[in-house]
Amino acid sequence: MTRIAVPSTVGAVPAAARPLLDAVKATLGSAPNLFRLIALSPAALEGYLGLSGALGKGALAAATRERIALAVAEYNGCAYCTAAHSFTGRRRVGLGEAEIVANRKGTSTDAKAAAAVEFARQVVAARGHVTDGDLAAVRLAGYSDAEVIEIVLHVALNTLTNYVNEVARTPVDFPPARALDAA
Repeated sequence: MTRIAVPSTVGAVPAAARPLLDAVKATLGSAPNLFRLIALSPAALEGYLGLSGALGKGALAAATRERIALAVAEYNGCAYCTAAHSFTGRRRVGLGEAEIVANRKGTSTDAKAAAAVEFARQVVAARGHVTDGDLAAVRLAGYSDAEVIEIVLHVALNTLTNYVNEVARTPVDFPPARALDAA
């Protein structure tokens, strides 16, 4: 059961957040529960969308960003984000089921992407205290220092939404992700 009520409509959020949610709706076709929940604080929604939008213009491919989101959501045990990114991974960037499962397990079927996903998962697991070897491995795979910074910020952005969803127990409004043993 939800612990923080999700506003039922865009009209039910604070007025300052409505234009931001309208923009989300125009982009995604709807305003999912997570966005309406964060909209309870217009400042939080503005901050989240600002960082997300800025990172969307970064060097990492959309598929790599989704892969990182899946790895972080699974590690953090966020059913909402695992479902959302499984859905968007399939629909928006064309990830197949085997890739989604690999990403959730902290790797990838693509060698270069695997390095980014494994590094992202290590950032979460080590709470940022990665080893020199972890950093060397992601660089060896071809990621620049700027891309390494983006990976870390994607970990932070996804951890933020994982935590919001877990604190609130946000109702999942995406098709649920299959359990990894059933996948």
